[in-house]
Amino acid sequence: MPCKAEELRHIPLFALLDDEELAVLATQVEVRNFAARQRIYKAGEPGARAYILMSGSVHVTAIDEDQQEVIIDNPGQGDFFGFASMLDNTAHQTSAMTLSDTTLLEVDRHDIEVLILKKPLAGMDMLTVLARQFHAAQKLVIDRAHRNPNDVIDDSFTFGERIADAVARFGGSWTFIITFGIVLAVYTAVNVILRGKAWDPYPFILLNLFLSMLASIQAPVIMMSQNRQDQKDRVRGELDYEVNRRAESEIQNLSRKLNLLADKVSDVDELLREHPRP
Repeated sequence: MPCKAEELRHIPLFALLDDEELAVLATQVEVRNFAARQRIYKAGEPGARAYILMSGSVHVTAIDEDQQEVIIDNPGQGDFFGFASMLDNTAHQTSAMTLSDTTLLEVDRHDIEVLILKKPLAGMDMLTVLARQFHAAQKLVIDRAHRNPNDVIDDSFTFGERIADAVARFGGSWTFIITFGIVLAVYTAVNVILRGKAWDPYPFILLNLFLSMLASIQAPVIMMSQNRQDQKDRVRGELDYEVNRRAESEIQNLSRKLNLLADKVSDVDELLREHPRP
């Protein structure tokens, strides 16, 4: 189906093209209609054509290393998909399927070549838009990448909080207990042996003062570290929640596909019942 130049004006990829460039492109591209749940292309097929969503809904998926289908993109109206394979003239790395009745604009390398031959500056205009889309995709990948909870937590540490954690780690270790016990034993033993010459004779009032001061300082430091531990647990909980949401989404997609498969099997069964083999 031919395309009108006015329809191309509302597509972001062609937003910088002038009227003459749009007219040339309109004579090359085609408008195609797809039914709901119809596959547009699948991974491994030659990437001879790319598509731009005019209306309807599409999801673009890929198979990860765990052999699980992952949704890469849900293009909106005017968004394009499959352009990388089309421009690079390689096989599609993803699969695309419609979710409802969908109208797409089909573009191939020849369409782009004709446009650039007739209007060379149109190539720079489209490259500019593609560069913007590329940067947006990079940001999306960075934002959606798996984050290590420890890295997220460490980035927010202040110098005082690091000291508090170090003090809490040392204060709760056998090294501290053994060292502190040895120091107390030596301190008391020396003062008992010196007797009248001792600087802190029994009942070791100076030692009690030091211990009280140590406890008064150590307690809030340990509480600071405990607060940090609570923050760590909250960050880990939020990241786990994000993972669980993604897992739930994948399970729902799998259930939807199983239901669709069951419907297809039922349709085939009904078709065989209506047209039995002679």
